Order: sequence, then structure tokens, then C-alpha cells
Amino acid sequence: MKISLKTIPHISNKISIDLNKSGFVTMTQGLERVAQEAEKVLAENVKQEMALEEKVDIICEENEEEIEFMLADERQLFFMIKKKLAPEYGVILNYEERYSDIAHKILDELYEEDLIQFDVTENRIKNIIYNAITGFIAEASEIEDAVLDKIRSYKKRYIPGTDEFDILYEKIYREEIVKRGME
Repeated sequence: MKISLKTIPHISNKISIDLNKSGFVTMTQGLERVAQEAEKVLAENVKQEMALEEKVDIICEENEEEIEFMLADERQLFFMIKKKLAPEYGVILNYEERYSDIAHKILDELYEEDLIQFDVTENRIKNIIYNAITGFIAEASEIEDAVLDKIRSYKKRYIPGTDEFDILYEKIYREEIVKRGME
């Protein structure tokens, strides 16, 4: 699963909470500042991928007639172009490698900004950050299912894509995050 702009604040909070609970890290300026720095790194990474995908979309649109003429699979072609351009945009496509890279960047930022202190290896702290990211992503699909089940259980029918649905979804999503101790 990809990290989206919408999930970044939740992932950032989980990173700060997990670092704080680890017993290995002292936060010099509190949880909120750690979450803010993590959020910056995550947002930059997501925006890089969005820029890459935008470029791939443009390339596909410019060559739409050829693609249709050759009966090419558009999704496969999209991914092939994305894979070719990814290094140019600084995007790692393998999620495991990408999340490891992001965890390392977050650790570097937290250390450079003097937001954390620790007496264990950097790798141990990076692994806490990495596990927070991957743990959130694993739980995100469970959370989404729980939110949708709850919305479906209401007598009133909410239509996905409407403002009313989106507001309710966000409210229940946040409640579910809090209930699971992720914020």
C-alpha cells in the first residue's frame, strides 16, 4: 500500500509514539515536534511520487493514439514508464526499500534538529521508525474495513464520494486510530 497525503499525519504520530514508548529515545522537544519532522519527510516523499506519476500521465496522454493502436495494456505501460523515470525523480518503487530509506531520512532529520537523543545504534532507532511505518500500513486496511463496516451499519445510507460520506468517514477513521492507540 502506498502512503497518501491523508495518512501522513497518522503515520507521523505513530512514529513519535513508538519512539517515545521504545525506552531508547529521549525527546528533547516533545512528541509533537518529532511528528512534525516525520511528517515533512513523508510529505516530501509522497510529493516526489506524485510528480513522477503526473509526468507518466502526461507521457501516456501524449501517446494515447499509439497506445490504443498497439492495443497496449495501459496500466502495465504506466508502470514501465514510471519504473524508467523513478530514479530521475528520486523515487524508490520497492516499498520495503522505500520505507527503509524514509526511516533513515526521518532519523537523520530528528538527529540533525536535535529532537531526539539515544544511546543505542542508529539502526535500532531506524528500525523503530520503519516498523511504525509498516505497522501503520498493515493496520490501515483493517481500519478502513472497520470504518466502512460501521458506516454500512447505519440505518441511513451514505453514498461514497459525497461530502456527508467523507466527513463521516474521517470522523470514524480518526476514532478508530485513537482506539488502536495510533494517535
